[in-house]
Amino acid sequence: MVASDISEQQVYEWLEQVPDPEIPVLSILDLGIVREVSVDSTVTVSLAPTYSGCPATEAIESSVRRALHDHGVEAPVIKRVISPPWTTDWITRRGRQKLHEYGIAPPQKSLEIACPQCSSLQTELVSEFGSTACKASWRCRDCLEPFEYFKCL
Repeated sequence: MVASDISEQQVYEWLEQVPDPEIPVLSILDLGIVREVSVDSTVTVSLAPTYSGCPATEAIESSVRRALHDHGVEAPVIKRVISPPWTTDWITRRGRQKLHEYGIAPPQKSLEIACPQCSSLQTELVSEFGSTACKASWRCRDCLEPFEYFKCL
């Protein structure tokens, strides 16, 4: 497929199907790491890593290449954009809802972290270290369920 036959909207639709490898319920669009898509003589996707040294960055770039190849884009260009740095503010409203439904408390500016199981604010930090560097382990004192919290960055 020739790049001129592809619209930016089509590329965004394809990228909506690319999951985050660490939290597969989120697409890379939900996560807010797709900075820009441009289509001219080539298809270029600009991605912002969630943090410097994130181990998922290369996996995400490979997944984007594979998704574009699957749709006939032979030589996509993937740009890594580090300025301005990504923050959790870029996670979409839909992405935050998906996190909550998946059982991960979405990032919030408040010091009160609601349990994604029962919505109680009677929660406590168990460990600053969760299953990935971007999450912390918490526990609800009401329903007694453990959960992860996506840290604000």
